[in-house]
Amino acid sequence: MFKGIHLTLMIGPAVPVPAPRFVLDALQSVDITVNDTGPSVFQLRFTISKRSPLETLFLLTGGAAPISILRVVVMVTVGGAPSVLIDGVVTQQQMLPGADAAHSTLSITGEDLSVVMRQIDFSGFPFPATPAEGRVGLMLLKYAWLGIVPMVIPSVMIDVPIPTNQIPSQQGTDYDYINELADKVGYVFYLEPQSTPGMSIGYWGPQIKVGAPQPALNINMDAHSNCEALSFTFNNQLRELPTVYVYNELSKVPIPIPIPNITPLSPPLGLVEPIPVKLKPIEGVSKYSIPKAVMIGMAKAARTADAVKGEGSLDVLRYGRVLQPRRLVGVRGAGTAFDGLHYVQSVTHQITRGEYKQRFKLVRNGLISTLPSVPA
Repeated sequence: MFKGIHLTLMIGPAVPVPAPRFVLDALQSVDITVNDTGPSVFQLRFTISKRSPLETLFLLTGGAAPISILRVVVMVTVGGAPSVLIDGVVTQQQMLPGADAAHSTLSITGEDLSVVMRQIDFSGFPFPATPAEGRVGLMLLKYAWLGIVPMVIPSVMIDVPIPTNQIPSQQGTDYDYINELADKVGYVFYLEPQSTPGMSIGYWGPQIKVGAPQPALNINMDAHSNCEALSFTFNNQLRELPTVYVYNELSKVPIPIPIPNITPLSPPLGLVEPIPVKLKPIEGVSKYSIPKAVMIGMAKAARTADAVKGEGSLDVLRYGRVLQPRRLVGVRGAGTAFDGLHYVQSVTHQITRGEYKQRFKLVRNGLISTLPSVPA
């Protein structure tokens, strides 16, 4: 849409294709919100006239049989590096009449491809002799025609049910059942579009807070600042100490085991951690062995450890790349307590003609950086 950043919009029933020129000319703004868990949402706004073919394209093909899925892919290229921001499906169209016949607004709202996984209730579908990992893989295979590739990480409690004793059956839609299975072992599930348009990863596994950090967010550093705003809050009242209760067969007494929030996949990002103010029992693990119960508890404990939260905004052209969620990023210039690595919890993309900005949320499990210096 302007020098340094190129926007690509693809639209089509089931298989998206590059949008024609008149569609791009009518596009006024793009808003996309991506969270570390849960579905991503988007909204496109077009300025059209009453006789514009855009109205027919979206309002009719978006819901008319046999075409029931109108797919939208938004991709940006910054400095030669492509990033697919959203691969989703239109769920709602809204027409806002303007002051005259030539300046009406067509608003297109949608969600990522997980909306397709929530359309049909498969309650009662059996999975004989299939562990949770196999069930998730089989459910995701239904959506291979959408370009979704399963990435299933085996849990610490792989349990193959014996058909003569139990045959697990699905409860609810594919999306709901996959999330239910993930929550039982402290995992997360989300769809992440890849750099190739039309391809997505269906990730079912632990929430990972390690890896190479993204370029640092700089604030209060004069010419080196690349953030328009950045603020932090610290609330230790939210800090909980998860506790697993394991039933002892000999004494017939439940044994409480406090669970630390530090795991290999969620290491300490701050030197000073807040002191837990209350205990939080983790339900549904008393029937497992102590090692399995503790490992499940550690996976769930990492979700309650983030006492430091940050919010800010940046100009992508000044930052030099697209800030990605579900990854680490460095912070510089915010002070000793908040400098260092943070986990990007969510990102909102706001694109208009001549401008591309991002609003973001950061979280961390402690104060003061664990690194002597934050890489630029």
